[in-house]
Amino acid sequence: MKYFTSVDDIQDLNELITLAKNIKQAPFANKKTGENKTLGLLFFNPSLRTRLSTQKAALNLGMDAIVMNLNTEGWALEFEDGVVMDGNKAEHIKEAAQVVSQYCDIIAVRSFPTLTDKEKDEEEQVISAFKKYASVPVISLEGATEHPLQAVADALTIEEYKTVKRPKVVLTWAPHPKALPHAVPNSFVKVMKKADVDFVITHPEGYELNPEFTKGVTITHNQDEAFADADFIYAKNWSNYIDYGQITCKDPSWTVTADKMKLTNNAKFMHCLPVRRNMIVTDEVLDSETSIVIAQANNRTYAAQAILTKILEHGE
Repeated sequence: MKYFTSVDDIQDLNELITLAKNIKQAPFANKKTGENKTLGLLFFNPSLRTRLSTQKAALNLGMDAIVMNLNTEGWALEFEDGVVMDGNKAEHIKEAAQVVSQYCDIIAVRSFPTLTDKEKDEEEQVISAFKKYASVPVISLEGATEHPLQAVADALTIEEYKTVKRPKVVLTWAPHPKALPHAVPNSFVKVMKKADVDFVITHPEGYELNPEFTKGVTITHNQDEAFADADFIYAKNWSNYIDYGQITCKDPSWTVTADKMKLTNNAKFMHCLPVRRNMIVTDEVLDSETSIVIAQANNRTYAAQAILTKILEHGE
């Protein structure tokens, strides 16, 4: 594995999940793997779990980690080719990516979508530019269209908590006051298509995700029908894809409640966090024994460590 910027970069999900599970049992067993190696963590957007878990994963492997918030600590970067840089952009990505490559053995980048320019977002302009111009491996810490590290942690969590060989997993839309990206649901859809699960997506009419991601997946606009006999409920908001980046529904009936969870097969509740209490999900569900959001967040470290391990081993 040279890059990890999409779930598509996973060649064998079962093998990767097994590696993550083994790492979780002995997280410090391979400190020599990253010895004298440096991970550069570059953030264009805020982060809590992604930043800390990936940094911890690097430390567990014996790596040094350098963190930089580019929007506040670096020069404004230009990503367009052939432009006259007479505005507020002081440095071009061509030089920046090459320079950072001299300081770091792996570069990890977090860059959210504009949610206004669908074409540019789907090109993954920022992360694609780092892949193009960097001379070292690049990892996505969440891009405009995918959050693959989160997806690996999600798959690991389901593997740990499933009680049947082929569990029913439901991705449900839930209301939110802000327009949110599609990256988490997109990557979750991709990883569930690779997993041995009965997978269903439920959302209000008009809130379809990019059909390139959901092709072949069962989709229903009836949330109660989707929840019936489910083993896992994964709640997540996303903005409208067709009316790109807009909020066209705030229906509170889509909030995950204890009554809705009673329709399930005593399902585990999942969310990537941070979560809006009593909007995405009620306190009663989030604070219940069926909620595994904290365990899910913990698995972010082992997911990142598995990916770093694969990349470091590739370079040997």
